[in-house]
Amino acid sequence: MLAFGFGSGLSPKAPGTMGTLAAIPLWWLLAQLPLSTYLVVVLIAAVAGILICGRAADRLGVHDHGGIVWDEFVGFWIAMAALPVTWQSLILGFVLFRLFDILKPWPISWLDRRVSGGFGIMIDDVIAGLAAAGVITLLTASGLI
Repeated sequence: MLAFGFGSGLSPKAPGTMGTLAAIPLWWLLAQLPLSTYLVVVLIAAVAGILICGRAADRLGVHDHGGIVWDEFVGFWIAMAALPVTWQSLILGFVLFRLFDILKPWPISWLDRRVSGGFGIMIDDVIAGLAAAGVITLLTASGLI
């Protein structure tokens, strides 16, 4: 159930995007926590995701089945770390995370092709989340947002 994002990964169209959308209410709850607690919860979710996604992939017999979206949950939460709970930050984080996850620029594409198992499923989305967070940080530091 977790691997498929509480059912959001079962969407016949854009399951990764649906998984990211399903992660939003949980992000809102997480964002109420102190940042240190938020980061610990996300770290636990990422480590657990290695097992959750790996087992789901083994049962399905497909390395990174499109319906496995727990990695999108975690990647999105990484992108949104320390951001205020506003519509602007939500939209910016969502769009940037999905862009990095879909386009998979280097090193995301390299990791996606070369790392297997549950760790392989998780790592590209973790890096996409970090990349999105990095862009948000640069935009904020430059005063553009």
